[in-house]
Amino acid sequence: MNFQDMSDDAILVEIGHRLRRQRLNSNLTRDGLAERVGLSQDTIRNAENGRNVSMESLLGLLRGLKRLDQLNELLADSGPSPVELAKRRGQLRQRASGKSGNIRQRDWQW
Repeated sequence: MNFQDMSDDAILVEIGHRLRRQRLNSNLTRDGLAERVGLSQDTIRNAENGRNVSMESLLGLLRGLKRLDQLNELLADSGPSPVELAKRRGQLRQRASGKSGNIRQRDWQW
């Protein structure tokens, strides 16, 4: 699935469907998961229906479904490239320049 081409609402719905499938595959009711993670059934229902929930609630759901380790796949820590480290003499980057190489000024318009 290519999330890049999807709207935010469509991505939330897909994440909700996946959370629901994980819950059902774990043979958990909403009530059982709610008790396990300390969230309300409404919060779980909202997440499964693709409504926006807090990051804290999402972490709780992933922890309760024993899927918290999947965050490593989502946001893998690739670290700086060897070339970047050499340019910076081994120091990690501390801030962004604010310049993007992908957007040229003349291409941008309201």
